[in-house]
Amino acid sequence: MNADWEAVIGLEIHVQLATQSKIFSAAANQFGAPPNSLACPVDLGLPGVLPVLNEAAVRMAVKFGLAIGAEVCERSGFDRKNYFYPDLPKGYQISQLAAPIVGPGRLEVPLDDGAAIDVRIVRAHLEEDAGKSIHDAYAGQTGVDLNRAGTPLLEVVSAPDLHTPEQASACFRQLHSLVRYLGICDGDLSQGSMRCDANVSVRPQGQEALGERTEIKNINSFRFVEKAIRFEIDRQTDRLEAGLPVLRETRLYDAAKDETRPMRGKEFSDDYRYFPDPDLLPVVIDEAFIEAVRTELPELPGARRRRFREEFGLSDYDASWLTREPEVADYFEAATGADGSDAKRIANWVMGELTAKLHRGGLSIDASPVTAGALGRLTARINDQTLSSKTAKIVFDTLWAGAADVDEIIKAQGLRQMQDSAELTALIKDIVAGHPQQAEQFRAGRDKLLGFFVGRVMKATGGKANPRRVNELLKEALGKQE
Repeated sequence: MNADWEAVIGLEIHVQLATQSKIFSAAANQFGAPPNSLACPVDLGLPGVLPVLNEAAVRMAVKFGLAIGAEVCERSGFDRKNYFYPDLPKGYQISQLAAPIVGPGRLEVPLDDGAAIDVRIVRAHLEEDAGKSIHDAYAGQTGVDLNRAGTPLLEVVSAPDLHTPEQASACFRQLHSLVRYLGICDGDLSQGSMRCDANVSVRPQGQEALGERTEIKNINSFRFVEKAIRFEIDRQTDRLEAGLPVLRETRLYDAAKDETRPMRGKEFSDDYRYFPDPDLLPVVIDEAFIEAVRTELPELPGARRRRFREEFGLSDYDASWLTREPEVADYFEAATGADGSDAKRIANWVMGELTAKLHRGGLSIDASPVTAGALGRLTARINDQTLSSKTAKIVFDTLWAGAADVDEIIKAQGLRQMQDSAELTALIKDIVAGHPQQAEQFRAGRDKLLGFFVGRVMKATGGKANPRRVNELLKEALGKQE
């Protein structure tokens, strides 16, 4: 996108609430059951049945509203959104249009460069999910699985405050982090627990009026949000520069082709013929209910991020990375122990070696073979110079393979760093004597040859010599002291 144009982006994020049962029925709210085994008469809209609102869904919506500093509406109501689709058994969806349960709020979104932006949340409303059309189970036919029908959703609508694909992806990621901290959604994108619709428009730089927008539906990964929006911005810019209009329409993102394509003309609210649902009473909650939910709020990602910076002296990037997932933040804090004195080293191990191992093994941090306590003890042994970075890696790999005790591994494998100056001095004297040419070149000013001698010492000691002490003793032996 060139500098003559500005993108304007707003997100609508559907959060599947982690209730035990569905929003208007007692059917189980779970993933992976055989098709159509969890659809009860209420979900199917059979004659003579009535919906009953799930209080747990209301509590979760209120918790989200409080977490973003939003107005929680003490009186809200449900409407019927009428449209036909094969996976919508009633012919309408119960949603909230006129009176959503959560009003305006804000979301602090950290960016990769350490900066942060405030994104306004316009509203968040409760609704039921539709079923799911299955296109690849039967050749030439589409199946319908209604297990998902009636699943409780919280739809979070942002203001058009985002201007780059990276900002949009970061906003989606931060909302994902928040709902997981709150415990209201498991956040499993592969199971559709969160889905993102992106409204995208482009306008000339400096223009106040918004351009015509398109909506990209049902994006289910942070990376795809970024890629889909980038493609759509470029597509709209190309059209505008060619003198062609941007059509208001709903589009789908094809990840295999990395492109968006038209799905249908964009609907307006009038097209859905909304009207108040006659089977559901208004939702009235009092201040006592709201305050009771407020007491359940955990430390939120933003607050934890700031605390990690202040308490552990971490950079903006490290603090943001470590607090993105609550389980990772918990592991890090457990590894640092009471004093947190080795926080930076532990952060490096968590973000580096541990995460790489977890990704290669397809494991969550909760399933890590290296416990937080073991990682804390490992870094302590680096600090007290029992281990070098090389031997620490050996201990880590041994812990990963199933061993439990850091000190036992060090003892069993003879990994303790050599600290005996007399022993090292004798070894270094022999190595320098065995390489007279390199020694003379070093004394003549070729400082890089110090690394040559360090390598010889480390090889002779199996990597167990203290590198700092080796450097000091080598400079003495070579006649070059600082």
